[in-house]
Amino acid sequence: MNVYDFDNTIYDGDSSVDFYLFVLFRKPYLFIFLPFQIWSMVLFLTGIYSKERMKESFFIFLRYISVYEMVSKFWKIKNKKIKSWYLQQKMDSDLIISASPEFLLEQMVCGYLGVKLIASLIDINTCKFIGNNCYGNEKIVRIFKKYPDCVIEKFYSDSLSDTPLAHIAKKAFLIQKNVITEWK
Repeated sequence: MNVYDFDNTIYDGDSSVDFYLFVLFRKPYLFIFLPFQIWSMVLFLTGIYSKERMKESFFIFLRYISVYEMVSKFWKIKNKKIKSWYLQQKMDSDLIISASPEFLLEQMVCGYLGVKLIASLIDINTCKFIGNNCYGNEKIVRIFKKYPDCVIEKFYSDSLSDTPLAHIAKKAFLIQKNVITEWK
């Protein structure tokens, strides 16, 4: 199977940040959480918070919106940010693996694109992670848990944090903007 990272790889940008801004400008009362979210980011950058804890703080706004309704509205506008190079080579057997939350990507990846998805699981009611953030080595764990006999023919990512996956793929490619180069 071919495996792809999502944000900044096949999607032009960071979908979690784009979704947050999309919601924030439609629900301005959510600006009240901004100081808390910034403080959580500072605690993450200083090593006090884990990436999971920081993301749980970031997603606190989910408790105050109709999540699936907003996700649907978001993808109606943002589906054009799926990169054309991916759409031209997409196959039904593709797997998208992402640290972004499943609730955000499922409609786009499984519905619109019609491919498989593994992503971070976040409870939209509590904003807590269910398991580990799907990042770095965790991506390998999650792939082989779901697809034990998986052979990764090609892997595409924009991030060096995905080096573990690049090493086990038969071929790996690094995406920078829309330039695809072989992973060294």
